[in-house]
Order: sequence, then C-alpha cells, then structure tokens
Amino acid sequence: MATKLTSIDQFEQVINDNKDVFILKHSNTCPISANAYDQFNKFLYERDIAGYYLVVQEQRDLSNYIEEETGVKHESPQAFYFVDGKVKWHASHDDINVSSLAQAEE
Repeated sequence: MATKLTSIDQFEQVINDNKDVFILKHSNTCPISANAYDQFNKFLYERDIAGYYLVVQEQRDLSNYIEEETGVKHESPQAFYFVDGKVKWHASHDDINVSSLAQAEE
C-alpha cells in the first residue's frame, strides 16, 4: 500500500532517495480518483514496490509544488513515475490503471 506524503520536504526526500518512484495525486471526493487509488495500490502490491500518494484537499501546497517543479499541469487523480528525479511518465483520470502503470515502468 502506498505511503502518504504530507510535506514538500518529505516529497523531496522521496525523490532524492529513490532511483525510481511512483506518486499519485488523489482526491478524496472523486469516484474516478477512488478507482485510480485502488488501481495504484493493486499495482504496487502485485510488484511489491513502494509508492507514495498525497490527498490534494489536504496538501494543496505540495500538489502545487509538484506542478511547479515538473511543469505538468495539475489534475486529479494524477500519477507520476519519476526516474532519477525527473518525470518519465504521467497520466490522469481513467488512464491510471495497473496496465498503464506497468507500461510506464518498462
């Protein structure tokens, strides 16, 4: 299961400490986001890898920071795959599923 991100400092540490990492921006009021969150966690579980998420309603500053740092316009739900600190892949809404996450990792 994904670990919750709660600060910009934690996000920066995760990006710097991991060669590659998946992060999900999750909205706790959106049914599409609930499905993406389930798919995200299923993907992580099936591969036994770590991943992280933030709840956009609780961490607006972090969500905005990720948008500024990556240049990727904010959407939620929104998944990112970072490699060496850079966005290698991102998707939003119904494009976040086990299959698309697996393809991103290839």
